[in-house]
Amino acid sequence: MVKYPGHLISLWLLSWTLLSALSPCAAAAPNLIPAPLEMTRKSGNFRLTADTRIYYTRGASAIADYLSAELAPALGWSLPAQAAEAWQAGGILLELNDEPQSAGDNRAPGDESYLLTVDENGVRISAARPAGLFYGVQSLRQLFPVEIFAKEKQERDWTIPCVRIADQPAFSWRGMLLDVGRHFMPVDFIKQFIDQLALHKMNRLHWHLTDDQGWRLEIKRYPLLTGVGAWRDETLVGHYGDSRRWWNRLFPWIEPVHQYDGQRYGGFYTRQQVRDIVDYARTRHVMVVPEIEMPGHAQAAVAAYPELGSSDEAVGVKRGWGVSPYIYNPEQSTIDFLKNVLTEVMELFPDDYIHIGGDEARKDQWINNPRVQLLMEERGLENEEEMQSWFIRQIDEFLSQNGRRLIGWDEILQGGLARGATVMSWRGATGGIAAARAGHDVVMADNNYTYFDHYQSESGGEPLAIGGYIPLKKVYYYDPIPGALTEEESSHILGAQGQLWTEYIKTPEHVEYMAFPRVSALAEVVWLNQEPEQRDYQAFLQRLDVHLQRLEIMNINYRQPEED
Repeated sequence: MVKYPGHLISLWLLSWTLLSALSPCAAAAPNLIPAPLEMTRKSGNFRLTADTRIYYTRGASAIADYLSAELAPALGWSLPAQAAEAWQAGGILLELNDEPQSAGDNRAPGDESYLLTVDENGVRISAARPAGLFYGVQSLRQLFPVEIFAKEKQERDWTIPCVRIADQPAFSWRGMLLDVGRHFMPVDFIKQFIDQLALHKMNRLHWHLTDDQGWRLEIKRYPLLTGVGAWRDETLVGHYGDSRRWWNRLFPWIEPVHQYDGQRYGGFYTRQQVRDIVDYARTRHVMVVPEIEMPGHAQAAVAAYPELGSSDEAVGVKRGWGVSPYIYNPEQSTIDFLKNVLTEVMELFPDDYIHIGGDEARKDQWINNPRVQLLMEERGLENEEEMQSWFIRQIDEFLSQNGRRLIGWDEILQGGLARGATVMSWRGATGGIAAARAGHDVVMADNNYTYFDHYQSESGGEPLAIGGYIPLKKVYYYDPIPGALTEEESSHILGAQGQLWTEYIKTPEHVEYMAFPRVSALAEVVWLNQEPEQRDYQAFLQRLDVHLQRLEIMNINYRQPEED
């Protein structure tokens, strides 16, 4: 073996480093989030000019128009998009075909796979389905200098490094929940949030539309749901536990004294606004999954239509947080009411899944209601948990008859669950494990890793939050597939999503602060699904540093990650 003196090795390394730093590709190092499954760097760059054209094959015109529109503000000109059956030198080709090249491991090519190649003569993105082509476009956007995300013209050269990317996701469900039941968010912000999901290659917006504190969806047949249920008289000030006194600690059953702001609050989305948002999301390959809570979290609906409740007590829309005891009564008339509501929901949301909640349904009012107890006896039900299961089964059967799939929080497992239902596991991984072992599809929403309403730092100075501590690094090392599952059982894990509950998140700017960059970390988790020991957090942070510049240019109010 030939040995070289240490100083010669050092000189060679220094020379190589300097040459690398001066090379065109090194000047434009790709910093993609989520990282692609396979990426090969090549020498050279492609330069985009005013003469560049976007070419597309059949079925890709909408994505070509989208790319042109996204690039135009920063470029200062529009790239014409035109049909072409073959790549044109100097152009960008978006190509739909039946046989895209598969990414490298055992994953079969799917609806979201793509192949992106860049050389000095142009760009070519190939995919079998529009979703894959769209995600190839997202990678292409991130290959550009960060200024491409600006909304006004930027004076600079537009070059991208020559690369070959073969990519596809590990999971079919890559999402975020946005709760608008507690605090209403404007339509323009919902669209902006969808844009961010699309950039991160996430494909589900779980839209939490109803809760004790507000009903946000217009239902024509039942106008009081928004006329009454969308408005609360006032809102709790400070944290739910802040007003507890010493006697509450000694006697916890005594209701704590809380302060309220005295200001009427509310809002709702019209049917046309919902259609607009759903259509907007579909052009970005994001499925909007509506959540209509039942049988618990029903106080706003009961305030609007008291006959739906399980108590004779009059009630308004809930002003504070915590779990309300108000629960739908299990009469057939209530089931019919909810079927009518869901009929309108299905008109507005054309995709497969309808989320029905099912969580935190306190049974006190059922226990104390003689009519409910009689119904249990008539239906041959042993307890209130079986009554909830009966309730969920009625809705599941109705949705199935209409070609839809029921999804609910892991409490829907209690008392038995219909075979076709999908479970969203939020109380740790336990519900997901039980559901997968029972043959149910599962979306992991583990509150130990994915609840982005929790604090991001323990150092203080953070905006008021519900509690808990979920830093960026913890999100990055989340493993959506519980180790207790077999390979066959693991096949039921559809993916994972993050949660943004808004009890203490009042504004779009605060939503963004709590979401980003934790969304960026989760996006990589669900796209790659690497084993935790294979992940490189420091490398992620280096790429994230560039990605945060993109968010800055887009005026996203992200939180700066702490030093680790």
